[in-house]
Amino acid sequence: MAVLKKIIISVGVLIALVVLVGFLLPKEYTVERSILIDAQPGEIYPDVVDLRAWQDWGVWFQRDPSMEIDYTGPDRAIGMKSSWKSASEGKGEMKITDLEHNSKVVYTLMFPEWEMETTGSLELIPSGDATRVTWRDSGDVGNNIISRYFALMMDGMIGPDFEMGLENLKTVVENRG
Repeated sequence: MAVLKKIIISVGVLIALVVLVGFLLPKEYTVERSILIDAQPGEIYPDVVDLRAWQDWGVWFQRDPSMEIDYTGPDRAIGMKSSWKSASEGKGEMKITDLEHNSKVVYTLMFPEWEMETTGSLELIPSGDATRVTWRDSGDVGNNIISRYFALMMDGMIGPDFEMGLENLKTVVENRG
């Protein structure tokens, strides 16, 4: 009986510790990756402002070529939206919310299955004869303790996808020239 009591107390302390640490974890996260592309911003911008063009370089589309995608709103403008359904990549929506011509595309990304919305951007900064493309995504997971632990893993979860996507974008742009 004493051993059982110690096990129950130990499990209770462990659960309390996990909960306490969870409240201390940050509720916001940011994932960021950059690449240098041998092209001017005006040569790269069409590939990031047109959500249809993301199929040429986005890793998610490569993972599921049969993904169902719908586009609504004005093409290559604030309000353009893509929605997708995929057995392997899930469901989601992306909407352009702000633009700076040949410089920046800002979007919101929503995953209804996870009740999660993030803000992302692709920024094009001239660097000599090349352009530094920075892809950033950030979000707030709120006060949910499990989500706060999940936020700790976001960089490791989507960072590699950003790296591969940027490599693909580099290949698309540089091979076109």
